[in-house]
Amino acid sequence: MNLPEEFRTRIVNTFPEGASWIARLPDLVREAAARWHLQVDEAVPNLSYNYVAPALRVDGTDCILKIGVPNRELTSEISALQIYAGEGACRLYEADAARGMLLVERLHPGMMLHEYGTQAEQTELAAGLMKRLWKPAPLAENLLDLQGWFDGLKGLRPRFHGGTGPFPERLVGIVETLLPELQAECRQPVLLHGDCHHFNILSSGRGWLVIDPKGVIGAAEYEPAPFLINPWDAYLRLPNPVQVAEERIRIFARVLERDARLIHAWAVCHCLLSAWWDLDDSGGGIDYPLACAGILLQVKL
Repeated sequence: MNLPEEFRTRIVNTFPEGASWIARLPDLVREAAARWHLQVDEAVPNLSYNYVAPALRVDGTDCILKIGVPNRELTSEISALQIYAGEGACRLYEADAARGMLLVERLHPGMMLHEYGTQAEQTELAAGLMKRLWKPAPLAENLLDLQGWFDGLKGLRPRFHGGTGPFPERLVGIVETLLPELQAECRQPVLLHGDCHHFNILSSGRGWLVIDPKGVIGAAEYEPAPFLINPWDAYLRLPNPVQVAEERIRIFARVLERDARLIHAWAVCHCLLSAWWDLDDSGGGIDYPLACAGILLQVKL
């Protein structure tokens, strides 16, 4: 298979079984094609942590084949798509969590939200979609947990012998203070997309829909956090990112009917979590989320 070297390296470095999975991937694609009667095209050019390729079902339906190393996040995505049942999200046609395979609706024309309208229009649209997707926390053991995500930050100071290493001491201290308060405020957790931003909201014949949900149970006010630091890289190049953040937070608070201060606080915490994940995965790449944290700490509501 003509896989990008960067993709191969990322899989091998991220998953203990990554090398063997890469070796088995051609067979997995053939297995999915035979099992679900697919004609599979070449993979999309920008693979991240999963193999993704357009495919055609035997009835002529366009779809997307996604195959990943079986893991909890992929299983949670499948569960979330099953719960959404195509309402506000791409449809799930087939899935095998144990094999790390899923077949989903291909969205046409598939324009990403960052290509549409103004900042305010993008935010209004995303907020309406988030609200549409939220559901009371289902009793499903295979969904992710927001508190579990943030519990990972407990490893930060031990990793740096009680210090904060490359992470600003002030930011770490603020997040350590905020998290217990935010978690105490979460009295009615909901099913969150967990990564609802400009690149995961696409246009379709059924309206704007989400793809790639994480499927996380947690505080509704967390949901806008990934959006608030996107589009990735481009956000910091906007003429006035602090003003943009303030406008976005006010729109989210109004449309979602949630406290702007909680939305803002969760976003600050998300910046540190995102940077921690980047460091944990690759040993670098923390500059962007930390710069976003610096912007958000200047926000006045």
